[in-house]
Amino acid sequence: MTTTPSYKPRNFPLSGLTGISDKTLEMHFGLYEGYVNETNLLTERLAELDRDGKAAKNSAYAEMKRHLSYEYGGMILHEYHFDNLAPKGKGKPSSELTQAFEQSFGGLGAWRDDFVATGGMRGVGWAVVFRDPATGRLSNQWITLHEQGAPAGFAPILVMDAWALFANVNWQEVGERLLRASRTAK
Repeated sequence: MTTTPSYKPRNFPLSGLTGISDKTLEMHFGLYEGYVNETNLLTERLAELDRDGKAAKNSAYAEMKRHLSYEYGGMILHEYHFDNLAPKGKGKPSSELTQAFEQSFGGLGAWRDDFVATGGMRGVGWAVVFRDPATGRLSNQWITLHEQGAPAGFAPILVMDAWALFANVNWQEVGERLLRASRTAK
């Protein structure tokens, strides 16, 4: 008998971020925990339908399957987002990251301007710096809600929910993501 994975909400020591109150942070942690719980619940319900042979041509199964990408995306995007934050920021962009911004945007300032513009677009969503696995170039993308707009196969490097971000960026984590994405593309 196969078992369904059960995700556990992670803890993120982010108290004291610049421009983000701890109260606001707690609200977002609560949202994140909801995504974790819903991901687990939907995964279990879908597994039950599979086991019972009720998945084929079942409209409830289809809707749950579609909704799972929303909940799962909410969980993972929040984890990326929280991981790339640190009180008072951490470090500075690595030489590899600086070079990637230069090659992809013409420099750190040009990348930042485009990223801020992407994050400032109207609507609910996320601004994400992705690394294109085919070209190695970075691109700023908008993800609507949690599941629409993520380019297939692209690796997220920096993920932003609509908060005061730059004062809190954990550049060490962002640089490590770039290196991991570079290694997996070869």
